[in-house]
Amino acid sequence: MRIIPVIDLKGGHVVRAFRGERASYAPIVTPLAASSTPEAVVAGFLRLYDFDTLYVADLDAIERCGGHAQTICALALAFPQVSFWVDDGGAALQCEPEGSWSDAAPGPRAFRLANLAPVIGSESLAADRAPDLSHEARAILSLDFRGDAFLGPRDLLDDPRLWPSRVIVMTLARVGAFAGPDLALLSAVARRAPGREIYAAGGLRDARDLEALARIGVAGALVASALHDGRLSRDDLRSA
Repeated sequence: MRIIPVIDLKGGHVVRAFRGERASYAPIVTPLAASSTPEAVVAGFLRLYDFDTLYVADLDAIERCGGHAQTICALALAFPQVSFWVDDGGAALQCEPEGSWSDAAPGPRAFRLANLAPVIGSESLAADRAPDLSHEARAILSLDFRGDAFLGPRDLLDDPRLWPSRVIVMTLARVGAFAGPDLALLSAVARRAPGREIYAAGGLRDARDLEALARIGVAGALVASALHDGRLSRDDLRSA
């Protein structure tokens, strides 16, 4: 079971996410870091455990009200041992090896640094366009749900042949709410996509949820609140 910490970026800070209600997100207060700056929070995660991958949601870019391209490039350069999965709402962050950045034409290949991988969030896609991501080796697809509603082109959800090798099932209404993962949804997605890595996002409470996810064939989980609140210990992470 792979554990992937999450940082949500808004207004230059790492914020505490809750049920996808982004307008109310505030800078995080956590025992893992002395401040809510992205570098401090990433360093705090790495002191807790030697994670090899982190997920970054650039909420300002997703909401089309700015973005954190420079910050994300700086993180990738400061922590070269970590792979960063980045959802920037399709803004196509482009980082050169020396750390400069610019906007680029949309698409996964715009991520230049080796330790940056694009997350294609279905909520950011046009409702009538389902891209074929099956040959995008670096891309991760996020199937985004709010309650029972799928956010994005229905054809993308219905046709697993369009999916890349790594797929996140993002249940926004459970994020930060300790409601437990949506095991029924995750099981259904895993059954439809044999051979692909399925990652759970939203609702994880503790090590028992990790065990439940492993039993249904989920490859890993995106986690934030359970790490900040100490519900997952260092021993739990080692066991997972």
